[in-house]
Amino acid sequence: MAVSGNAVDFRLVGRILSYARPHRTYFFWSIFLTVALALVSPLRPYLVEYTVDHDILKGNYTGLVQMTALMFIILGLQSLIQYSHTYLTNILGQSVIKDMRTETFDHILSLRLQFFDKTPLGQLITRTISDLETIADVFSEGLIEIVGSMLQILALLVFMFATDWALTLMVLAPVPLLIIGTVYFQKAIKKAFQSVRLEVAQLNNFLQEHITGVRIIQAFSREDQEMRKFETINRRYRDSNISSNLYYSIFFPFVEIIMALSTGLLVWYGSKRIIHSEIAPGVVVSFIMYISLLFRPIRELADKFNTLQMGMVSAERIFALLDTNEKTPDNGLLRPDKLKGTIEFDKVWFAYNEDQYVLKNITFTVNEGETVALVGATGAGKSSTINILNRFYEINSGSIKLDGIDIKEYNLNYLRSKITTVMQDVFLFSDTILNNINLRNADISEERILAAARDVGAEDFINRLPGGIHYNVMERGSTLSAGQAQLLSFIRALVYDPKILVLDEATSSVDTETEGMIQQAILKLMKGRTSIVIAHRLSTIQHADKIIVLEHGEIMEMGTHQELLKSGGHYKRLYDLQFNSAGLSV
Repeated sequence: MAVSGNAVDFRLVGRILSYARPHRTYFFWSIFLTVALALVSPLRPYLVEYTVDHDILKGNYTGLVQMTALMFIILGLQSLIQYSHTYLTNILGQSVIKDMRTETFDHILSLRLQFFDKTPLGQLITRTISDLETIADVFSEGLIEIVGSMLQILALLVFMFATDWALTLMVLAPVPLLIIGTVYFQKAIKKAFQSVRLEVAQLNNFLQEHITGVRIIQAFSREDQEMRKFETINRRYRDSNISSNLYYSIFFPFVEIIMALSTGLLVWYGSKRIIHSEIAPGVVVSFIMYISLLFRPIRELADKFNTLQMGMVSAERIFALLDTNEKTPDNGLLRPDKLKGTIEFDKVWFAYNEDQYVLKNITFTVNEGETVALVGATGAGKSSTINILNRFYEINSGSIKLDGIDIKEYNLNYLRSKITTVMQDVFLFSDTILNNINLRNADISEERILAAARDVGAEDFINRLPGGIHYNVMERGSTLSAGQAQLLSFIRALVYDPKILVLDEATSSVDTETEGMIQQAILKLMKGRTSIVIAHRLSTIQHADKIIVLEHGEIMEMGTHQELLKSGGHYKRLYDLQFNSAGLSV
């Protein structure tokens, strides 16, 4: 844990501070201004004491004017230092979390898909946004402020003891009560904060999931039921925040009572000593100011420690994410200029979860330029086959070779750049058609995209859109039909010119008219490329060089369309079932 009771994990603090290294100028100036503030704070009470005893009580009007002017100058200097300090610490905090957020997002992008299978997206959003904002407070309101408050307290105590040690001890008599109260407050507020962080993560998870799935909610008229669930989660979040505010509403008045008690002791003991001519009246006046200046950082210190603890909890979660080593190993160095595209699966076993194999002893070869179709019922292992070819998941045993070389020997980015997958569920970003096709790759020109659009037959529908290729498709392509989105995915595949093409049920969500329009484009796309096709519509894969029938993760049979029909096995039954259900005679 980052925090245990009052203890702070300095290893974790050191790791946070390491992100300030590129911004060391801001950091050192912030420290310098922190020290300057601590030294300037006790000057005004000291000058007030001097003015009362040496000017006011002695009727020295000229001295009074001069000291008043000096105090105004010091007040202006203190205000300038305070402004600069606040501004610089906020720049430092925001600069640090900018770097950390970039690193966190880059790390998330590098994680393998298996990590996202078991990690809620709302949790990752919370880490990248809310938790990092809390770490910014460590610099602007936490660590540096704690150092500043402690230095200010130390400087004030030095001035107070130097002025009158007995009066100082009397003023500090109630402080042990304040320390005890601060310890309890700190523990209670830490627990309340952890509860708030947990509830906000759950709130983010719920919102992300339900806003994404709003069509399902509306289609099944579940708005009221889901709203009640949200009200429950939102109520828990509210209660957690109220609980944390409750501790503040108790602690701050408690500090005021202790401060009033110290002031009362000062007035009683100081007046007594003034009556006995043991101290000058200016000492008591200055000590009233010292008390105000002393208790303010003491009160804030508890709050700043709490801010630091909040940052520690958030930092621990961020670093736990950054330390997650669920990445696809990328030790391969091969980046050949030319790739034939021959694929070999040799006794491949694969499981998403240990011992629950979805692929069992898979062996087949796809020669250069061939088209192989994978067919089978849902859950047979078709999509898993292409997932491991891209190394989105790692196989348990066996080997997958590309041009006779294990795919692990290839550089990961190179391997994936040579394989393009056209998915059934097309994902489009909230961006222009242009950027959704070239994915902001400057090497792919508009002319190249428009040429590919003509080949696919999508040029007309793109030109009809406002702005044409610069039309914004909105989030997940919500302004386009499923068929139009699918056409864009084919254009994307064409312009990236892969050596290996994977069509994962790419025409299943396209209407018959659109499917007929892109079949010729598919044939052109496949020409000269090794292709793997996953299709439920068996009519679309009859011309494949090889058809592999999968069932429960095993290869049941393999051959051409005509060979498999003649054998009368699994493929024949699937074929008959599909065409009979469509009302066609076979």
